[in-house]
Amino acid sequence: MMKYIIIGIFSIGLLAGLTGCKKDGMPGHQPGAVMAIDSFIATRGGGGTEVLIHGSNFSSDTSSVQVFINGNRLVLVGASYHQIMAVVPKKCGSGHVVVKIGGDSAVSAGIFNYTFTRTVTTFAGNGVAGFANGQGTDAQFNFNDQAWYRSCGLAIDDNLNLYVADPGNHCIRKIDSLGNVSTFAGNPNSEGYADGQGLAAKFSIPYDVAVDPGGNVYSVDPGNGDVRKISPDGTTTTIAWGSQTPWSVAFDKVTNLPYYTSNSSPGNVYQIPVSWTSTEVVSGLNAPAGIAFDNSGNLYVSVSGDQVIEKFAAGSWIGSVIAGQAGSAGYANGQGTAAKFANPWGIALDAAGNIYVAGNGTWDGGAYNPDQSVRYIEAGTWQVSTFAGSGNAGYVDAIGEAAAFSAPTGIVVDKYGTVYVMDKNNNRIRKIVSE
Repeated sequence: MMKYIIIGIFSIGLLAGLTGCKKDGMPGHQPGAVMAIDSFIATRGGGGTEVLIHGSNFSSDTSSVQVFINGNRLVLVGASYHQIMAVVPKKCGSGHVVVKIGGDSAVSAGIFNYTFTRTVTTFAGNGVAGFANGQGTDAQFNFNDQAWYRSCGLAIDDNLNLYVADPGNHCIRKIDSLGNVSTFAGNPNSEGYADGQGLAAKFSIPYDVAVDPGGNVYSVDPGNGDVRKISPDGTTTTIAWGSQTPWSVAFDKVTNLPYYTSNSSPGNVYQIPVSWTSTEVVSGLNAPAGIAFDNSGNLYVSVSGDQVIEKFAAGSWIGSVIAGQAGSAGYANGQGTAAKFANPWGIALDAAGNIYVAGNGTWDGGAYNPDQSVRYIEAGTWQVSTFAGSGNAGYVDAIGEAAAFSAPTGIVVDKYGTVYVMDKNNNRIRKIVSE
């Protein structure tokens, strides 16, 4: 308690000093003259961290002073000719400190390192394999009634409706932004194959879903070997039979087309340019699992048989390994190919091109797999870190690596950066808020 009292007294005293400097005859900002940042503290922290910037040619006129980190504006507390105090906003990210006064600006030599707090909670599901619609933990899913189920099926639309491929219940579920779970298409009491609206449609073991900008949902079902399109009113229509048994599906906003792949070896990736036509765009992969596209149309594949994440350039489809060591399973973070994965499964990207990987695609989702986490791959640098969870299977709602999953297999990111995880052996959908 004494620690916080001391910090509070320091901040109050410092603020008084910042606002009182002008009265002591300190010069004001000189437009066009050199403005410099000499240093700043703290150099690391999360949302709400106070940063004290030392330098010269600042201004005590707080209405003219702006401070930024990573392009995000900080909340100004006080300023003088030599010092500025500002507060870091949530989700700011890391970057150089930038001070702007009128047409003048200064950039720090050092970087403020933003520390995200990633809070894992249970969004839906009560942990028991079964079927029940309802709100949040009143609902039930069936992701592991058969140990070999390996759905990675999560997709989310711009209205924050989450779609779930529920293999044990032979249907596609829908969860609205408040956590209300309903049946979108398929009949949990009747496995099979049929097109139709809502409960009239039938699925076998739906494994994946994707959504297009119009709110149409695409599903793949290795039990039936088909790719289906489900309109927003729940009307299901078959659009292709898989050239290989389809396990995963994604929608590319650049070509405006769906794609699918098979967890075969060799496994290929196919484009569906028109109904009933599959065009091979990537071939010869070793048991590909999840597929996803960035905003430029580049394709990313978690190649589970090789323990790597591979990128394929839009149009040319030339591939390169961006993370993981081919043929070497494990759980290790690091730069690109210094990192290790163990049967990486579902994959998703956020608006900035950062990649998220659900870590356990083993045939039975076993606790023996060294990776039971969600991994994060930074766009461009391909630096791999643990986003949440660890190498230990379990069920714990907590922050970051203190949280526990048991066979995370599916993953998706909404437009605000919130992450949703299909937690297979816990029969739950987990939610991760990063601030």
